[in-house]
Amino acid sequence: MTEKGAENVLDVRGLSCPMPIVKTKKALNELAIDTRLEVLTTDPGSVADFEAWTRRTGHKLISSEHVGSEYHFLIEKAHD
Repeated sequence: MTEKGAENVLDVRGLSCPMPIVKTKKALNELAIDTRLEVLTTDPGSVADFEAWTRRTGHKLISSEHVGSEYHFLIEKAHD
């Protein structure tokens, strides 16, 4: 488990839109409801993408951080 409390980590660094969202959706589909997923990306556009996508899908964006040249998101699965 990471410091933020994520049970799972998805590393999509080096991928650009739409792949971070596509891979996150696929990873969340494999997880149980209320499970947290930490997503690591280097795509600056992913900040707006993850905010909009979680709003639209109902998943909860727990945190969004810019760490050096990376972006870290903590997402909690809300439903199947």
